Amino acid sequence: MSHALTSAKAGDAILGVAIPPAAEKLRQMMNWAQLVQSHALSFFHLSGPDLLLGMESDPEKRHILGLVEKHPEVARNGILLRKFGQEVIRLLGDRSVHPAWAIPGGVREPLSIQKRDQIAAGLPQAMEIIHQSLELAVEVLEKHAEQAEVCGDFPSLFLGLVGEDGALEHYGGNLRLMDSTGRAVEDHFDPARYDEIIGEGEEVWTYLKFPYYRPRGFENGAGMYRVGPLARLNVADFAGTPQADRELRQFRRLGEGGAPVTGSFHYHYARLIEILYALEKIGQTLEDPELTDSHVRSQAGVNQGRGVAACEAPRGTLFHDYEVDENGILTKVNLLIATGQNNLAMNRTVHQIASRFLRGGRLDEGLLNRVEHGIRAFDPCLSCATHAVGQMPLEIDLVGPTGEPLDRIARGRRP
Repeated sequence: MSHALTSAKAGDAILGVAIPPAAEKLRQMMNWAQLVQSHALSFFHLSGPDLLLGMESDPEKRHILGLVEKHPEVARNGILLRKFGQEVIRLLGDRSVHPAWAIPGGVREPLSIQKRDQIAAGLPQAMEIIHQSLELAVEVLEKHAEQAEVCGDFPSLFLGLVGEDGALEHYGGNLRLMDSTGRAVEDHFDPARYDEIIGEGEEVWTYLKFPYYRPRGFENGAGMYRVGPLARLNVADFAGTPQADRELRQFRRLGEGGAPVTGSFHYHYARLIEILYALEKIGQTLEDPELTDSHVRSQAGVNQGRGVAACEAPRGTLFHDYEVDENGILTKVNLLIATGQNNLAMNRTVHQIASRFLRGGRLDEGLLNRVEHGIRAFDPCLSCATHAVGQMPLEIDLVGPTGEPLDRIARGRRP
């Protein structure tokens, strides 16, 4: 849905239209629902086995089925919370996966009063679950304090959208880039000009690019920045809903002396706060009488040759950049996705974890999973973001200072 919404926004720019107010509110609700279902999947199903069963627990049981066995209520809550987000998406777009609903100029269908009331009926249970989950997050932090210290805890820039008043934003707004002291390096920057401040570096050993902040350069990670829930909570002045603002104040105590929270392990906590925020915003929006207005699409032809748009996907800031011919046929496309923008930070995280937990010149299952979890904290759109039951296809090579192979380990075996 994040790609669909961002694509539709880029289409709006090509048409040169302002979409109807009801359509904008519906798009926002769809994006909040996407945050709920995706963050629930990440916290409960993907990272939950590590967080609740332990980093060095048996890999044959360190997965969602093992979580169901040991913590059935937590697993159930994760399923129900994700189900709510998926159900909102289905009610808005008629499908819970890849609905063809957001289009240039607005959305395909208005929201009926019946569907509005169905969404509202599911909110109380979802709110109850997220409050229980936030209490669980505090326990998880205490349990994994050592991991949190080295799971991507380093200075970097942080990028995210903010509203005109500096509030947390996921659909509209402008870019704010903040350094690790809390200073805004770029503020209220138009996302359509993203390529003026963001470059894309390359390395010969991977197809994944390395976006960086142009003024600081690519070398040695000088222009490294992070996106996603952690970055969004860092760059926003406040959330803008009562309960999320209270949680955000607690979250910011994790930063030193009022500085931004720099530990990537805290992406987990940030996701839960964003779920709370999204649920509050959905509840507020459901009370807006304009939400069920039947006018949900603006009509126009091609008026601009280029359209650039940004949204906050669950994993971070997403850019779609389109160029079209006079018939609206795409001639050039650039997508700048969150996983790529976190690439430098993910690599730095692996290095930091290995520096702490590699012992005796030998690799072991605990180190393997800590590296895996360090990547998973960013919730990347990669195969390593998921648990294949006991069969994660991950291999690590250990080489000496002169390049000689010292050890190698793969998931479940030593090659």
